[in-house]
Amino acid sequence: MNDALHVAFPTPEMAPFLKTGGLADVSAALPKALVRLGHRVTVVVPRYGQIEPIPGELVGAVQVPLGDSARTASFYRTLTDDGVEVVFVDHPPFFDRPVPYGEYDDNRIRFAFLARAALELFRARRERPSVLHAHDWQTGLVPVYLKAAYAEDPVLRRVPSVFTIHNVAYRGQFGLDTVALLGLPWILGTPDALGLEDSVSYLKGGTLFAESVSTVSPTYALEIQGPEHGLGFERVVRSRAEAVVGILNGVDYDEWDPRVDRYVVKRYSVADAAAGKAANKADVLAAFGLAASPELPLVGVISRLVWQKGLDIVANAWWDLMRRPLRMVVLGTGEPAVQEGLAALARRDPSRFAVRFAYDESLAHRIMAGSDVFLMPSRSEPCGLTQMYALRYGTVPVVRATGGLADTVEPFAAAAGTGTGFRFEQADGTGLMWAIDRALEAFQDRAVWEGLRRRGMARDFSWERSAREYVELYRRAAEKA
Repeated sequence: MNDALHVAFPTPEMAPFLKTGGLADVSAALPKALVRLGHRVTVVVPRYGQIEPIPGELVGAVQVPLGDSARTASFYRTLTDDGVEVVFVDHPPFFDRPVPYGEYDDNRIRFAFLARAALELFRARRERPSVLHAHDWQTGLVPVYLKAAYAEDPVLRRVPSVFTIHNVAYRGQFGLDTVALLGLPWILGTPDALGLEDSVSYLKGGTLFAESVSTVSPTYALEIQGPEHGLGFERVVRSRAEAVVGILNGVDYDEWDPRVDRYVVKRYSVADAAAGKAANKADVLAAFGLAASPELPLVGVISRLVWQKGLDIVANAWWDLMRRPLRMVVLGTGEPAVQEGLAALARRDPSRFAVRFAYDESLAHRIMAGSDVFLMPSRSEPCGLTQMYALRYGTVPVVRATGGLADTVEPFAAAAGTGTGFRFEQADGTGLMWAIDRALEAFQDRAVWEGLRRRGMARDFSWERSAREYVELYRRAAEKA
């Protein structure tokens, strides 16, 4: 393999074109970092109906075989300002839907189509990538198809693949008849292959058939080999333990840095963090209709409001929270029960608690800059990006010690004067309030708090570090192939 790689990067979403979660940020930032290191990257992503107008130019179309039939995939190509090639797979019957994923009856066909269309793109170009890097269950069939359908193809034969598990809870499980429907050998439906719990799993396919498997933090790579976080998938991961590596996601500091943030009312750095955060705090309080005085620490929450993220713990701790000297603002959408619990907290004391059930990129940046504390009580967090954003913004994180949260937030030690935030072990109200109380105590000492801010803002979670680790992983995958 030459020093410069050509990384093919099939993914179900990519910012800024479409974003439902952190995968979209990874799909934008990691390719950009790889290009900066001198490599070439081609991202292959669906052209969802929400992406209008179609970016780029039409560069061709192919017939994508699916079982006994074939469907047409049109390809539109654009080049980002950072030099990343993005190819959109256009097939409106599959991707022009009200929401990108959803509980659609044909999800197994839609994303099998995406996986195979990505491979057919390079076959049609007669262009052999150095490695295929697929992501989550939606592209889990890429490594499977490589070996089952392209083992003798003159272009794609023995191309190595890397598969990243971003969240093991989503496995892409479908009926056992899926294997025949896709025209794959029947043996792939057995427990030794894609078979999982009387179904077939696209996540399992990617995990078993890729040369190398990555997760998005070192701790998560270990956690999903046990029952608490593996959620029934742990045996699959353990079967590939020698091939599994945890590589921490990075932060795109072009987008998330208070020195350059285009959304905040006052930009700031370590040198003028106190003044900058004061101005942005006033802005956030005004945006949520909260009074500027008396002076209280502001706790920010930016999250999907779901059980996994532990926001029900926050809602259920309303009695304790109302008795603490703090304010809290919440931004996000999610499960109705969690939203209602947080809305009830805001109704109990609207002078100190406020919620906004929406996705708002601008407001997310403003909350990050204006909050004193960032709360992330996740039951499970494969990596998490927002706690790393918070550190750069001098917003001290309070997190549960799991996954990437444990890897990125160093617990505060008063005696040693070290640490960047506060961690708690048990995912319950007692653990949550213990950590919040420690943060409130530290907030009262200006020197202690400034030390926490300064150390957090100095942490470097840039993508270049992670990209170099991925390059090494790509090279090891090529050796295996």
